[in-house]
Amino acid sequence: MIFFEINNPGLFFVCVLIFFAAVFLRYLVSAGIFYWYYYRLKSEKFRNKRLSKRGFRKGQLKKEIYWSMWSSVIFGFFGALTYFLWQKGFTAIYLDLDKFGLWYLPVSFILLSLLHETYYYWVHRWMHNPKVFRKIHKVHHDSLVPSPWTAFSFHPWESLLEAVVVPLILLFLPVHPIVIGVYLIFMTLSSVINHLDIEIYPKVFMKSRLGKMFIGATHHHFHHAEFKTNFGLYFTFWDRLMNTESRSKVSSE
Repeated sequence: MIFFEINNPGLFFVCVLIFFAAVFLRYLVSAGIFYWYYYRLKSEKFRNKRLSKRGFRKGQLKKEIYWSMWSSVIFGFFGALTYFLWQKGFTAIYLDLDKFGLWYLPVSFILLSLLHETYYYWVHRWMHNPKVFRKIHKVHHDSLVPSPWTAFSFHPWESLLEAVVVPLILLFLPVHPIVIGVYLIFMTLSSVINHLDIEIYPKVFMKSRLGKMFIGATHHHFHHAEFKTNFGLYFTFWDRLMNTESRSKVSSE
């Protein structure tokens, strides 16, 4: 069911505002809960578990929220654009669950994740080219010590690169809105957890064969500390295949 048809620029602008509000609120709630719990309510308990020895820079958290707001604007624009393209029949998004069966829901989630992972890994490595880094990726790495608020803290050019991939995938990969919704929540929570600077996954899991496939705060901590390692988004397989996984991370397992 289409709630409203985007048939003029005014309605498209309203749609952008709605998507922006949804994205920014999701970011504020997710990052806010993790920051409140680990850095306020239980700060003493987790102080010694922080992965970085230094503290946050003066004014860092405010800057991260500022850049995240603009990232949310860009994400909201592409969300509205995807909604518009779906209305016009240009995407592979489908509504009838019987079209592919329930079994396809987790399969499409995995395919979407793997395609996104592959795109992100190579774009992320490209952004660490010195000339590109200064113009696009430096804003994110101004957070030498990541925080939950770092999750969406990108320069607008980087936000654009981040925002375009999922809509492009949805042009050809059949995905149900349920999967899209779950994936967006997963994407936000994963980014917040990976930037937490406190490893919350159990050591038993992280040392297991399955656990070593996933990126957590420890893995991403070394990316912010070393700059030239650990470029993955959700999974470690590209870093392992391309020999870009941090030796420090491996030795800490």
